Amino acid sequence: MSALKDIMSPKSVAIVGASDDKGRIGGKPLSYMLDQNYSGKIFPVNPKHQTIQGLKSYKSLTEIEDDLDFVLVAVPSIHVTNVLNEAVKKKAKTALIFSSGFAEMGGIGKEYQDEIENISKNSSLRIIGPNCLGLFNAESNFYPTFTSAIDRAAPIPGGIAIASQSGAYGSHIYMVSHQRGLGINYWITTGNEADISVSEAIQFLAEDEKVHTIMAYVESVKDGKMFTKALDTARQEKKPVILMKVGRSDVGAAAANSHTASLAGEDAIYSEVIRAHGAYRVRSTEEMLDVAYATKPRIYPSGKNLGIVTISGGGGVLMADAAYDEGLNVKPMPKEAQQNLKKIVPFASPMNPVDVTAQFFNDLSLVPTFTDVMLSKGGYDGIIGFWTSVPGSSKFTQPLLDALKTAMKGYSDKIFINCMVAPNEIYKKYENEGFLCIEDPTRAVVSMAALMHFGSEFNNNIDKVESLEIKKLDIPKRKLNEFEATNLLSEFGINMNKCHLIKNKSELKFIFKNEKNKKFVMKVVSNEIEHKTEVGGVKLNIKTLDEALKSFDDITENILTKKPNIKIDGIMIAPMIEKGIEVILGAKIDPVFGPFIVFGLGGIYAEAIKDVAFVEAPANKKMVVEMIKRLKSSKIFEGDRGVKINYDQLVDTIVKLSNFIYAHKDHVKEIEMNPVIVNEKNVIGLDALIINY
Repeated sequence: MSALKDIMSPKSVAIVGASDDKGRIGGKPLSYMLDQNYSGKIFPVNPKHQTIQGLKSYKSLTEIEDDLDFVLVAVPSIHVTNVLNEAVKKKAKTALIFSSGFAEMGGIGKEYQDEIENISKNSSLRIIGPNCLGLFNAESNFYPTFTSAIDRAAPIPGGIAIASQSGAYGSHIYMVSHQRGLGINYWITTGNEADISVSEAIQFLAEDEKVHTIMAYVESVKDGKMFTKALDTARQEKKPVILMKVGRSDVGAAAANSHTASLAGEDAIYSEVIRAHGAYRVRSTEEMLDVAYATKPRIYPSGKNLGIVTISGGGGVLMADAAYDEGLNVKPMPKEAQQNLKKIVPFASPMNPVDVTAQFFNDLSLVPTFTDVMLSKGGYDGIIGFWTSVPGSSKFTQPLLDALKTAMKGYSDKIFINCMVAPNEIYKKYENEGFLCIEDPTRAVVSMAALMHFGSEFNNNIDKVESLEIKKLDIPKRKLNEFEATNLLSEFGINMNKCHLIKNKSELKFIFKNEKNKKFVMKVVSNEIEHKTEVGGVKLNIKTLDEALKSFDDITENILTKKPNIKIDGIMIAPMIEKGIEVILGAKIDPVFGPFIVFGLGGIYAEAIKDVAFVEAPANKKMVVEMIKRLKSSKIFEGDRGVKINYDQLVDTIVKLSNFIYAHKDHVKEIEMNPVIVNEKNVIGLDALIINY
């Protein structure tokens, strides 16, 4: 792509603030490019010197007669905008700013950064930074960076790229990747992101044919649409994005007015966005490296059936447990295949994990035999072999490798990970033949799970929601009470419990005369009371008119005593609904990514259990069904243990709420229906909360 080429492969670069001292920020990038034989033209800019590191020095950018593609800025923050204006005059394509002292400092620094953003918006100059550690292109030997990592580890060109908001941590990821033997061609850090963001960097990398895997470190996202577009592009191009999102926040929960806002906090939304758009979120740098390493063969199984072959029963159990944690299916071998394996090794355990026992040491032909049966008969999408330190022995190194090569003939679409302990030279020998080697069993399983995640994403048709034409309701621009919220959702077609608002208890006679329900619930209605039960504002199991009249008086007295200065809109009476599963159904407008639906087990246990799943709105039925399957309690909704519910109506209700929040996303901030009763006959909301902007 031309954008990445302009950034990563310029034909000329000016270094403003260049230094003769190779150890200084303005000296390192010049030193790196000279030492690594960068083929483009280099123009040091520093009015205090005539030459810098053997090159002619210029007083300013305007003094340079040649065209400029790239301008590297390493001057104090007060001078940065002047340099950028000169870069615009020189029609430079990209500027990268090392300098700090901008928005991260606040005050005048924020004003300086605002000026940088204005220059970018009003010109064709693309800007990286400020407060940025730089980037590199190992293939073209372009090193506009002052990271000291280059001193210790010259990059090895390869198909893996790194994009990071943090310069220091991005440098850390590069160093450990280098030590792991991963070829990193492109490395880019984005700093304060006055213009180019980490999202756009991922987009650039996803579109570049030389990149096959992207590692990304993200602290925050400003533009949700750009972020999801970048992930979608990578998925479309079948390029894994291995993403570390840091900065888990409880701010949303602390400021929440509803369970919905608390449960659908910032980090939960990020996790769902990353998952929904095909990327893989890692929990540690070690996991990031393992997964990046595992992408080297570029084989991504489309299923999640894992076969395990082992010489240790204990190792097999450990990996089976890890597979369960990762949501992989360690299904048993078919009975006929088990019988065949038993004939070969009577003492073997042929289920899955398949334990070849110590007989393995006497007859390595068991490896291809067992593996072939597992792949041809077991239906496994990938296999992990647990060999402990056996391959490290000179007696077994080559024979085992030969046996594995024989085993995998005809199965080029399958991935095989060796869990083994051996010297690096033996690892490389196996890797050169296309076999991955990871010493820890759990890490091997996690890496396999990541590959299967990517395979599923790359091979599935992405379900797009068709354009919706939804009639919007006239929602008052003020704080709504429960009765108003209930009526609005009902008007939109969502099944809510039939309720009446009583302002005078004499109105109760009409209700008991016309309603045929056996039991009622009465609740105070006030948009100033968040938790009605705590102030005695709820009465249950009301059977007679006399009980209703007394409940009206009791609720009124309780509120006058505990909340004497608040406004009461009345008391709501509604039928008690027959028992069923209590769920929470809510919606939230995320400030970065827009409208989301949250669904899970509800009632008083909503936040205690926190078994909820999310989906972007608007959602169709397929997306909602997949969301429900992600719940730990999903089997309850699928009829486990004889539980019967109106599943179709449940899905339809969730779709309708997703349409509601999408249609009214400019006016409604949060919605909560908690609890919603789901039973065999019905799905009905008993409580409603709508929070406007």
